[in-house]
Amino acid sequence: MDNQKIGFIGAGNMARSLIGGLISSGVKTAHLFAADPNEDTRNALHEDFSIETFAENQQLIDSCDVIVFAVKPQALKEVATALKAKESALYVTIAAGIPSESLNNWLGSNKAIVRAMPNTPSLVLSGASGLYANTHVSETQKEIAESILRAVGVAVWVENEKQLDAVTALSGSGPAYFFMVMEAMEKAGQELGLPADTARLLAIQTGFGATKLALEVDDAPAVLRQKVTSPGGTTEQAIKTFEEKGLVDIFSQAMKAARNRAEELAEELGK
Repeated sequence: MDNQKIGFIGAGNMARSLIGGLISSGVKTAHLFAADPNEDTRNALHEDFSIETFAENQQLIDSCDVIVFAVKPQALKEVATALKAKESALYVTIAAGIPSESLNNWLGSNKAIVRAMPNTPSLVLSGASGLYANTHVSETQKEIAESILRAVGVAVWVENEKQLDAVTALSGSGPAYFFMVMEAMEKAGQELGLPADTARLLAIQTGFGATKLALEVDDAPAVLRQKVTSPGGTTEQAIKTFEEKGLVDIFSQAMKAARNRAEELAEELGK
């Protein structure tokens, strides 16, 4: 990736995170570009990262080897169809819900396309992204795409594009699930008599600590849960309540609903 020129169409929060992550990982600022119609956005990006920016998307296309679409899904068709796409370029899209076939048709067919499904913790370089490559993507291009997403967290490949809908349900929407659990723990802590700020800090730090522990040890989450659940203890009573209320089934139903909505959006936005 050392000599690849990487351009971002759209300069919102996710693009800024990826640009910052790439620079932190050693990519030269001279190899990074961005296009955005908003002059203030372009100026801020140039000031913060010292990269070249363009007002016109086609200028970026003509200058880059890798193009990252970082626009809203509803805008991707209009943006893509207006371009004179470069045949040799790699196109990476982080616009949720748009099938690679649709983007390929909008760009003019036979393009190397990688779909990426990052999540919002990418904004603090702790993201989780699913990746899918169409048949026109070379192994070298796959490595480039993976390196871009790994600049803001972990990146995993799926072999079937439909699996990205499951990625959306799991890690794409997943941060909201954890925020809701933290919210519920905070509220319960207050009901048990803790001050609001104390309950919030303890809930958030507990979530962070549990996640960090799960990442840094070899044990599966189920094993870690068992290790902290002493027979007859306080944790066991809480876990029994979760099980009696059907927490596992609730998560299953919720994630299937998210997956189903992802499939519906693909149908709606990919036309």
